[in-house]
Amino acid sequence: MNLQDIRREYLMGGLRRADLADDPHEQFATWMKQAFEMEVVDPSAMTLATVDGAGKPSQRIVLLKDCDGEGFVFFTNYASHKGCDLDVNPNASLHFPWHAIERQVQIRGEVEKISEDESRLYFYSRPRGSQLAAAISSQSSVVESRAVLEEAFDALDKKSEGKEVPFPASWGGYRLRASQIEFWQGGANRLHNRFRYTREGDKWLIERLSP
Repeated sequence: MNLQDIRREYLMGGLRRADLADDPHEQFATWMKQAFEMEVVDPSAMTLATVDGAGKPSQRIVLLKDCDGEGFVFFTNYASHKGCDLDVNPNASLHFPWHAIERQVQIRGEVEKISEDESRLYFYSRPRGSQLAAAISSQSSVVESRAVLEEAFDALDKKSEGKEVPFPASWGGYRLRASQIEFWQGGANRLHNRFRYTREGDKWLIERLSP
């Protein structure tokens, strides 16, 4: 399939230094709010990139569940592929591809586990079905068939009927503490607008990048 002739212009708006907040977390919160208001599909969906002990990268889509000045929080099974990667190399990258509004955000930093209390609080805020799925899944491991998963799901559902779903010890949250955050806004004639925040102690250096 020849994709060389596919073109689009980016005409939704520019981005100037004067438009940006001094703190990238504040800027991200503004853009996330606007993404929801402009009805971007799944604006909290982000690509998480990790690297294993052999230097091999992996990517997958996860959902952002919290963000503030401390970092960006997501949840998973700690024994999953991503969890094993983060055990040996806590450096990771997040990417938000908001194509519909001609924006992207890329975040780099180190990842750490959040507390078990925080993980429990979120776990029990989820629908019961999601709790059961997290509890019975050995995420990323080989499974014989879907029937095996469904049987385990039904068995735990019956066993815990009328009670809390047991909290899985191998499941919980991570927080990525950003060292760099880049905001990208499409521009006409491919003169895209890119601004990179880089942490320098307690402050952030803001630089415009060539498109």
